[in-house]
Amino acid sequence: MWFFRSPAIVFGEDSLCHLAELKGERAFIVADPHIRKKGLLGPVLIQLEHAGLQTVIFDAVEPEPSIETFEEGADTMDEFAPDWIIAVGGGSVIDAAKGMWALYENPDIALPAINPIEVIHLRKKANFVAIPTTAGTGSEATYAFVLSQPAQNGEPARKLGLGHPSLMPDIAIIDPIMTVSMPPSLTADTGMNALVQAIEGYVATWHNEFSDGLCLNAIKQIWDYLPKAYADGNDLEAREKVANAATMAGLGFINAMVGAAHSMAHAAGAIFNLPHGRACGLFLPYVIRFSSAANRPTDVETRYADIVQTLGLAAGAVNETIAGQILTQNLFDLLKQLKLPHSLSDAGIDRATFNANLTTLIENASSDTVIFTAPRQPNEAELKQLFIDAYDGRDL
Repeated sequence: MWFFRSPAIVFGEDSLCHLAELKGERAFIVADPHIRKKGLLGPVLIQLEHAGLQTVIFDAVEPEPSIETFEEGADTMDEFAPDWIIAVGGGSVIDAAKGMWALYENPDIALPAINPIEVIHLRKKANFVAIPTTAGTGSEATYAFVLSQPAQNGEPARKLGLGHPSLMPDIAIIDPIMTVSMPPSLTADTGMNALVQAIEGYVATWHNEFSDGLCLNAIKQIWDYLPKAYADGNDLEAREKVANAATMAGLGFINAMVGAAHSMAHAAGAIFNLPHGRACGLFLPYVIRFSSAANRPTDVETRYADIVQTLGLAAGAVNETIAGQILTQNLFDLLKQLKLPHSLSDAGIDRATFNANLTTLIENASSDTVIFTAPRQPNEAELKQLFIDAYDGRDL
């Protein structure tokens, strides 16, 4: 028995107008300082005014938010007692709003203990709207969130992937105008995040008939339109296509899970302070090559041939090893086109720092929850070699 979970999705130009139809009294807006500075809260506030809602803005969310930010937001939320929580921002903002919502309705819960199994109670006090201003994380369409734990008490920094099905937003509003202000580098980072989610979601061992179509369509749409959005941020068609595809990728992967590239990115992102999408894109070619290698176990099903056929990268039928090689090379070319690093050394990590943290990288990646749905799960020695290859840019 399977479940497919999704918010109500409002998309296309002027979809922000749906906010005027919300029924309630108070809306708590979660954002970050850059969102307010860019003026992206203005259109949201106008629509909420039309809805007759009182508003309070919490815009202290930092990139990779800490538990202190979650708790501060939940305390402010508790004082205001909203019946709507509205996240306006990228993945960090939407993730933070999810954690604040969980604490607001479950004040006694330990945030790092949230998991898909234990019961939490939501929607007794408020409902949740997610409005992404980037096109990449898909957090608006998932029940997952990331909590960053800084290095402390001798323990290295970590990113914890947490979530519960009840944390799925009630409404996701995908208005392409909200992504126009993204600079090229952020467009590349977040777009690559969405592409890796879609590719890993398609090949994950929990993939299913509902997630497959979303992931494949997202892969094709991002592949075709991300370079255009990167080259011209005012190309509204490209912005809309990538924004919709990012949400499709979020829907696909949260109902199928992802794999080793995400696990490695979680580990390396926390230690080396790499943006998540950049880290995911960096590791994916090495993971694909490993997963589709000719000497892989006979029970490993990768399905990369489907992806290269969908993208038109192969003239005829190819086996999985050849498909993996084709996809790896084309991903490397895409990284270069988007001016994204193809290795950890290319990302500016010096070898001494890498070597000093290699054991921790392996430990954290191997214990990351999503590695268990990878089509080929690396053992410790294989994971070590993957990190070394990804540091050196070996054979790419």
